[in-house]
Amino acid sequence: MAEHAGVRRRLGLWVLPAVTLVAVLAGCADMEGLHRDGAAASVSPPEPLWPRSTPAPPGPEQQRGRPFAVPGVARVASGDLRDADPLAVVRADLAATEREDQGTGRLVDRRAAERVANCARAADCGVREPVLRDLTGDGRAELITAVDIDGRASEMRVYHVVDGRVTRVFSRRAVLEGVELAAGHLAIREPTSNDRFVYVSHYGWDGSMMALIELKLDTCRALKRSSGVPCATPSPTPGGAS
Repeated sequence: MAEHAGVRRRLGLWVLPAVTLVAVLAGCADMEGLHRDGAAASVSPPEPLWPRSTPAPPGPEQQRGRPFAVPGVARVASGDLRDADPLAVVRADLAATEREDQGTGRLVDRRAAERVANCARAADCGVREPVLRDLTGDGRAELITAVDIDGRASEMRVYHVVDGRVTRVFSRRAVLEGVELAAGHLAIREPTSNDRFVYVSHYGWDGSMMALIELKLDTCRALKRSSGVPCATPSPTPGGAS
């Protein structure tokens, strides 16, 4: 019995260091698992700049996003802008808008209005070839066009017929990296300050205007440069992302 007790004591002496070593190693593993290299990143709420400074509400002459019945243009009884003179529509719109603008440049670039004021052909004054497409789903064509200002910026316009009157329903001054039309949506690509990205603005008919429905960044230009494949903009689902 004494011999057996001695063996158990000797085994116990070996087992205890082994258990202790396992516990130490496990502790080291746990510590390593929780170890972080460097200080933890600090998290702080956004810091508002100039919180007491807010813009005044826009006056009528600053509101680009409203339907504008173009004065001085023949009525279109059919409601289809295939029956209108595109250059006459653009010329009348820019002239009237410049008067409303009162020289502020918010509603139209004066150079665009001056270019189309006296030209006889669209090609002579930077007016892009008109595109006639149904954007409202009523089976009648809207007029899509743009006036190139200086080789870079353009004044883009969309016209619709309301009760026989030619009405501007979209107005945008932009650097047109690309314009696409799919399922009644307009997608306009514009460069950003980073050559890797472009802004893509999607517009759709809201019952009275071509309204912004989605704005996002895209790397399509970089893809086009590297592969030569043209960029294709999927049409977004109504009320959500594409």
